[in-house]
Amino acid sequence: MFEQLKPRPVDPLLDTIRQFREDSRSNKVDLGVGVFQDQSGLTPVLNSVKRAERHLVETQDTKTYLGSEGDREFADALGAVAFGPLLTNRNVVGLQAPGGTGALRLGAELIRAANPSAQVWLGRPTWPNHDAIFPAVGLTLRDYRHFDVRAQDVCFDDLLAAMREARRDDVFVLHASCHNPTGADFSMPQWQEIARVVSERGLTPFIDLAYQGFGHGLEEDMTGARHLLSNVPEALVSVSCSKNFGLYRERTGALYVFAPNADRANAIRTNLFGIARAIYSMPPDHGAAVVRTILHDAALREEWKREVAEMRAHLRSVRERLGAMRINSLDLSALPRQNGMFATLPLTPAQIARLKGEHAIYMVPSGRLNLAGLLAADLDDFGQSLRDVMTDAAA
Repeated sequence: MFEQLKPRPVDPLLDTIRQFREDSRSNKVDLGVGVFQDQSGLTPVLNSVKRAERHLVETQDTKTYLGSEGDREFADALGAVAFGPLLTNRNVVGLQAPGGTGALRLGAELIRAANPSAQVWLGRPTWPNHDAIFPAVGLTLRDYRHFDVRAQDVCFDDLLAAMREARRDDVFVLHASCHNPTGADFSMPQWQEIARVVSERGLTPFIDLAYQGFGHGLEEDMTGARHLLSNVPEALVSVSCSKNFGLYRERTGALYVFAPNADRANAIRTNLFGIARAIYSMPPDHGAAVVRTILHDAALREEWKREVAEMRAHLRSVRERLGAMRINSLDLSALPRQNGMFATLPLTPAQIARLKGEHAIYMVPSGRLNLAGLLAADLDDFGQSLRDVMTDAAA
């Protein structure tokens, strides 16, 4: 049966993780894997999460199924954090999903069920799994340039040109904030223009929200996306709790679909139930129960907000220090203007290979680096390593 299967190419990120793990050098630095790390180099369990888990151990009295919808109170509480008043002012269907990836897959399946001919537009570069999720359900991908690596800036005119070329009901995947892999987000005037063109052209936004709170704040990071959502009749939003709650392995997320009226919302809800039932039947409970517990308890919620602020401050500090460095021909001054965990630098494959081979610094071949992987003590050495590879390249 399986004799016709061919091995797939190795995922560059997974291969970088493997190489890092097998490297015996004590000074190695991992800038590839996309997880937050604290100043000790660990990906911690948040204290607010620990306290919520202790509460669940003491009070949870069953492990029975949740149903395909998942934890309704979790979806409502998380939706309120993401959308604020929009959650109650609009017809919004919320469904718990197995992580942000599961939410994206649910949304892709819903799009295919509603309009199989819809094209899905991705700004390049984007999170690599976007390229796998939408074609996996039979949807056609189109793309445009989101980011100029040399200029370290958003290619907004390219987005507008793509939107004017797109057909009615085509889908545009947009990062709400802290763009992965570039850190380059839309400005508020750009979000306003996006809302105008999307509405005018009859397009459907699919917002990927994975890093809320890591840019400028929980509210601030959603200002532009909320403006867009308030000005379009239909939209999809995937939300991940992996980063800002630190629940990576718990696979905790949700899909929200904005509908123009109650009848359409009901059709969306029942179709999502059927899609979820066929894929995984019921979502995992633990992470959602933790998030619900935190958001329903005033003290835990405030502690969580403080912990998110601490993670954000660490990322801001790294960006500011790198942005002030002078690295020969490599201009890092844009980093403080960008947001979140990631940046993509204009490094050649040879330079990236030398960083790994000569300096034990691991990053993926695209030039994306996870700034959270840089400890304060590593920053000067990292800057010197960049100078070494850039100086030799210039010579």
